[in-house]
Amino acid sequence: MDENDIEQGGVGAMSKTDLSWIPEFFKKRVCTTFVEDSFSNGRLCQCGLARDIHDSVALGDNFSTAIVSHWDSTQHSSEQPTDAFGELEFTGAGKKHSYFLRLSSSTPPSRVFDIMKVHWKLKQPNLVVSVVGGEGKLKIRGWVRDLLRKGLVKAAQSTGAWIITGGLKEGIGRCVGEAVRDHITATSSVSLNKVVPIGIAPWGLVQNRQQLIHPEGSFPAKYFVSNTSRDTCYLDNNHMAFLLVDDGTMGRRGGEVSFRVRLEDYISRQRPGSATIDIPVLCMLISGEVAMLEALDLSLKTAMPWLVLAGSGGLANFVTDIVENVQSASMSPSGGAEKEEGNVKMELKERLAERVKKHFPSVNETDNLVDKVVSIYQNKDLIFIYHAEQDGADDFDTVLLKTLVQASKQRVAESANPYSDELRLAVTWNRVDIAKSEIFNGNIQWKYGDLEDSMTDALENNKPNFIRLFIDNGLNILDYLTYGRLEELYKSIPENCLAYSLLQHFLNVRLNESSTDHQYSVSLYEVSQLLENLLGDVCLPFYITELELDTNSSKRKTFKKACKVLKGNCLYREKTCKHPWLCLFIWAVLQNRCEMAVFFWEMCGESVLTALGGCKLLRELSKLEIETETKLSMRDLALKFEYMANDVFSMCYQTKACRSFKLLIRKSQLWGNATCLKMALGADARLFSSHDGVQSLLSQIWWGDMERGTEVWKVILTMFIPPLCYTNLINFRKLENVEEEKVTLVGHPTSETDCHYGETFFSFSEIKNHEVEQEDSNNIRRPTKGTSLASFRQKKRPFVVSRWRQFWYAPVTSFLGNVLMYFLFLFLYAYVLLIDFKPPPPDGPAASEFVLYFWVFTLVCEEIRETFIVGSKTVGQRLMLYVQDVWNKFDVLAISLFIAGMFCRMFSWSFNMGRGILCMDYMVFTLRLIHIFTIHKQLGPKIIILGKMMKDAFFFLFFLAVWLCAYGVANQALLYTYDPRPDRVFRRVLYRPYLHIFGQIPVEEIDTGKSWDRDCTDNLTLVNEGEEPCRDTSHNWLVVILLVIFLLVTNILLVNLLIATFSYTFSKVQERSDTYWKFQRYNLIVEYHSRPTLAPPFIILSHINLFIKRNIRKVPSTKIHHFALDLKGKEANKLVKWETLQKENFLAIEYKKQKGTDSERLKQISAKVDGVLKQVAEIRDVDRRLRTLESDMEFCTSSLQWIMETLSQSSGAKTSKVHPTRKAVISASLEK
Repeated sequence: MDENDIEQGGVGAMSKTDLSWIPEFFKKRVCTTFVEDSFSNGRLCQCGLARDIHDSVALGDNFSTAIVSHWDSTQHSSEQPTDAFGELEFTGAGKKHSYFLRLSSSTPPSRVFDIMKVHWKLKQPNLVVSVVGGEGKLKIRGWVRDLLRKGLVKAAQSTGAWIITGGLKEGIGRCVGEAVRDHITATSSVSLNKVVPIGIAPWGLVQNRQQLIHPEGSFPAKYFVSNTSRDTCYLDNNHMAFLLVDDGTMGRRGGEVSFRVRLEDYISRQRPGSATIDIPVLCMLISGEVAMLEALDLSLKTAMPWLVLAGSGGLANFVTDIVENVQSASMSPSGGAEKEEGNVKMELKERLAERVKKHFPSVNETDNLVDKVVSIYQNKDLIFIYHAEQDGADDFDTVLLKTLVQASKQRVAESANPYSDELRLAVTWNRVDIAKSEIFNGNIQWKYGDLEDSMTDALENNKPNFIRLFIDNGLNILDYLTYGRLEELYKSIPENCLAYSLLQHFLNVRLNESSTDHQYSVSLYEVSQLLENLLGDVCLPFYITELELDTNSSKRKTFKKACKVLKGNCLYREKTCKHPWLCLFIWAVLQNRCEMAVFFWEMCGESVLTALGGCKLLRELSKLEIETETKLSMRDLALKFEYMANDVFSMCYQTKACRSFKLLIRKSQLWGNATCLKMALGADARLFSSHDGVQSLLSQIWWGDMERGTEVWKVILTMFIPPLCYTNLINFRKLENVEEEKVTLVGHPTSETDCHYGETFFSFSEIKNHEVEQEDSNNIRRPTKGTSLASFRQKKRPFVVSRWRQFWYAPVTSFLGNVLMYFLFLFLYAYVLLIDFKPPPPDGPAASEFVLYFWVFTLVCEEIRETFIVGSKTVGQRLMLYVQDVWNKFDVLAISLFIAGMFCRMFSWSFNMGRGILCMDYMVFTLRLIHIFTIHKQLGPKIIILGKMMKDAFFFLFFLAVWLCAYGVANQALLYTYDPRPDRVFRRVLYRPYLHIFGQIPVEEIDTGKSWDRDCTDNLTLVNEGEEPCRDTSHNWLVVILLVIFLLVTNILLVNLLIATFSYTFSKVQERSDTYWKFQRYNLIVEYHSRPTLAPPFIILSHINLFIKRNIRKVPSTKIHHFALDLKGKEANKLVKWETLQKENFLAIEYKKQKGTDSERLKQISAKVDGVLKQVAEIRDVDRRLRTLESDMEFCTSSLQWIMETLSQSSGAKTSKVHPTRKAVISASLEK
């Protein structure tokens, strides 16, 4: 790797396991020239090392060393590969290992920053606070420690900051380390990684540094720190990383200053992730010594802002004094400008020199010091004073924010909005409370351009509170979200997210199929493919219109068209999203961002369907997720959305039931013609499906126009005697009542769809009838303007026809007909097997058997219709959907066995096998009755419980099989020494022990003490010929013991375990069985709603009619849309607004509930207490000012009185009073 790679961040490309590259790119410094220290009598070099330690090269050139009077690091030292790096373990501390690196003072800061991010895995900061001051034996005041603990570390944790200190166990570095330790102890481990203390110390000052030296690195290095309460130069164990700067000196301070300034300047020009601003760096001065003026001067020259802690002592008090109290004199307008400017500079220098002598009287050489102070004073705009004793440490993060904003204003002369930088910092730190109180307080007029970048930052970094704040303060989401920006949001999905890997999979598929495609990043096409894969056939694919694709085309054509569009200019990216909140909702749900997804759901329309859509997406993602914790969080969020959909629909149902029914079956343009019912089924939303409103709608669909309380026997009787439907035996809802229950359409229907809706909303059998009538376009006529809807319907269909359709097109009629005919089918099947099963041809089959064959043929035709004709998907997709149903698998098994048995019984050689197959198939057909009776209110839940118990029975059978095999084999081997017949061995090994469980124990055979009246032989020849072998009596006692143990385990342990498991399953499922039953009831209603009215075998007539319509008359099918109404125009808008109103009511109720919780009350009380404390602090400040003003007034009064007395006695007599002083006046006021 060359130097250019290194300067461009080449460290990041290094291997993380091979660390041999570190000594090649990071160096140490070694003194190469001995420059005698005049104070050591020639024993020491000015670098701090003794003469004996220097190499011979450093001591060789005596002439050069005699000339040189001052040792310089760059001239008199050379770089060599570093020998101290790796991980650091503080012996006895028991803490996580820290990182350390010895490096030259001239090391490029880019290398160091890269190794900290890439190799040390330190998270890139949102803020860097460099704490300077308080080194050596200088004591730190108590309130300063409180400020560091309550203010600085808390602010660092909330903003994700790095804290840079000296890194040694002395002065301010030790205080910061202890503050970090106390904060970590008091807070949870989640916030632990946000506080990153980093120490930058001079290598030559570190004690026990020899323990860190290892040419190949230390992993870890054992570092011993002596137990002492005094400040020492050991490394502080509370820091996470150490940069040990080597300038070639030993025991000298200040060698790290230049590197530290360069590193801070480099970091301030980096940008964290997708943030809109560079990393803000703030230097903080606490106390300090005179020597630190150099660091302050160098840093200010790089335009680095400084926050000085007033009152902390030392250098901090000096800087506070010159910034607040030293004023440069203004130039006089008259006279020479240059001369006047020179006088001003001299005046300023004299004033600063006086301040230096005042604060640092022990310093002798002040000329150089005063020059540095003058340079610092010229950059005083970058110095900000913080009076912590007056303001307190609670709002220190706000102080940091304001300081950085003011510093940025100093750097930039003009800005479009002076508060934009402050907003970017608040977003970067995720401090919405600061943004509300300091920025969005109503005094600033924000424009769209000011909020655009911050909105993107908040979206990408998951800050929903800021998104809500921006929307409330004028950001228009319609102008903001374009399809191009939406693609950028999908590109910003983190790599550890499941959606990222899924999108990359679809992207790789596109790139592999289209090698000439130059669009190497994620586009809307990949997003559309992902959503289609997750949502399935619930709705139409997303973003197809924007990509100019055709939904009816094959996948291959669609793919080629998409590649062609993406190769072009992609003009769709400039367009704004039609439904921005839905696009953002889906984007947030795919990343499992709970709070953000909930906020976008609140802003979306069609809240019930949107919540169900989020539930569907999350449950599909949870099936693909590998990480257990993420999988559980996805399921929890999916359940939350299901509850929200259920609660909002409850509000709708309680407000107006008829509209809520309309809400369930309305096609949504937002979700690709999906309906709430279809989405709930796809999302497995059992809670929503079991809602009373959904079940009421399903009941109306089930009964059609018949009254819901009609007895079943009346329906069956009418099926056998059809003219009874025209009598009063069955109550049908009257046309007038139906019209009253319908939603009144305002004015004339605007389209055929509106007319269809108004005609069929509550009469779901009429929906079915109307679909049939729509197939004949000649019979469809729109009512005229003066014709009522009722008269139109009466003209359209006479009573005889309408009543006939009302009865026979109801799903309940179709269901009962199928049940009766299925019982008749089973009776015919049993009759054929038991009585009329003739031999193979030519003697058979009998006529009844041919009727059975035809009946099964009609069942096969119905299964083919259900699989390949109903629906708009491809054949493969329909087949996969068909196989997913368990009962469809039963049908396939039953039909397959029947066909196999039918063919086998036609031949004499396989007649018996065919009859056996048909007998087994009869059991499968009979078990199919279970599915039929799932509609029953009492039997349905019990069937669900039975299905759950079957899973428990499999586990029981596994344990039983293990014990049966163990006992059966041992028992057979002990009783019979030799038995070659497999059938007899199988019966005695497995079948006989199984019968033992139910009490059938052949004691005479097992116990040799009992007589056994059965012929047996010990002759092996006879035994091989099939004779019964005699029992072995040598181990009979063991056989009896095994029998006792076997019965004990099986009859007591395993059977009771099965009973306990069944009891647990019953009690657990019983609570939710009603919910499960209601969910499965929907599938059955859909099935019989789409079925032809006639039952097998007469269903063949319906199939013939269907074939003629589809293939000869070319009438399209309308059965593929179950319970779907297409509303447009005013009626659709009216329904959406009504649903939105109910959602707002729901959110208002939830907000009140949340406000009433104990945690929210505590937060409110805490906020009020904080406000009171702030007011008390302000009152104290006002009181202090009033006292000062009062003392000044008393001083002025005393002075005026003295002047008056002096003037009155100006004749020469001296006044008896002394001129008052301010000190005396203040002391007198205090005594009062």
